[in-house]
Parts: sequence; C-alpha cells; structure tokens
Amino acid sequence: MFTLSQFPLPYAYGALAPYMSPETLELHHGKHLATYIKNLNDLIENTPYESVELYEIIKSSAADKQNPNAQKIYNNAAQIFNHDFFFKGMCNDCNGQIPSEIANAFGSADEFKKQFKNAATSLFGSGYTWLVRDGEDLKIINMQNADTPIAYNMVPLLNLDVWEHAYYVDYQNRRADFIDNYLEHLVDWGQVAENLKQ
Repeated sequence: MFTLSQFPLPYAYGALAPYMSPETLELHHGKHLATYIKNLNDLIENTPYESVELYEIIKSSAADKQNPNAQKIYNNAAQIFNHDFFFKGMCNDCNGQIPSEIANAFGSADEFKKQFKNAATSLFGSGYTWLVRDGEDLKIINMQNADTPIAYNMVPLLNLDVWEHAYYVDYQNRRADFIDNYLEHLVDWGQVAENLKQ
C-alpha cells in the first residue's frame, strides 16, 4: 500500500513562486496526488496488486485494460507516477541548459521549446505533454488523461501536466502562459540530463 510520504515534493510548497503558487502545489500535491493514492489503495486491497511496486502495477494493469477494474487501477497508478515525475522535474530558475542531445534532436533548444509548447497548447482536454525516448528517437508526445509512456516501453524524460488543476489557480484559462513559464523558469534541465542517461 502507498502513502503520500513515499512521493514527497523535493522542495517547499512556496519554492516555485511566482511561477507556481504555494496554493497550487498544496492542492496539486497535497490533495490531488493524495486522492489518487487513496483510490489506488482502495482498488488494490486484497488483490494481487497489493504488494506490487507501482511500476509493475502500471505495466500489468495496462496489459489488462479490457477489465474495468484494471482500467481504474491503471488510471490511478499512472496518475501517481505522472504527478511524481512532474513534481520531481521542476526547480525555480535553477539555470540549467537544455541538454545538447535534445537540442540536436530538434534542431536547436529554441526549436525544441517551440515544438513542446505547440504540443502542450494543442492537447485537447486533460493530459500530459511528454518528451520521451522511444527506441533510439527522442519524441514529443501528448497523452490524454492518465496515460503514461512507461506503459508503452518508452522512457520518460520530461513531462508537463496540463490538467486544469495544474495551472488554473495561477493562470485561469491562460494555458500558454503557464507553458511559457514552465519552459523558461521551472524545468530542471539537470534532472532531464539524468533521465537521458537511464
């Protein structure tokens, strides 16, 4: 069974201001993530998933999506992973640079940011925009709702949560402004570089 303390923020609730407010992080981490953890615990109690690591729960339930209960398990487990990955991939103006491997793959650092922003802006409804390694290729992909690239054997490198609860308190309907601030001020490029080594 899982607890919120297993998925701590690597910074204080106020650490990402003014680009992400303490109120947003309290709601996003302290309420939304906590709810997915509670839901998953309730769903896996007295099932074979009860003593399985999160990654394996995601992989196994993804393979059994025709089962309505497995779909619920997948959605909540994937949301825990997606949120934890998102939170751990941010810092406040920590002055890292886009790794050269990413800049080279997309033509330049600016071109990567442009393509990532275009993808995140165009994602309809709720979900995540990801930078992933798919085989030998680096790709920017959108995934709706709780879907996660680890269910499809892709390696996640960077993700942006574009569910409304990620930005509405601070930006209302200005998703593009949220994306700009994320790319310019919040991405921990050092963490992305570490992810590239995986």
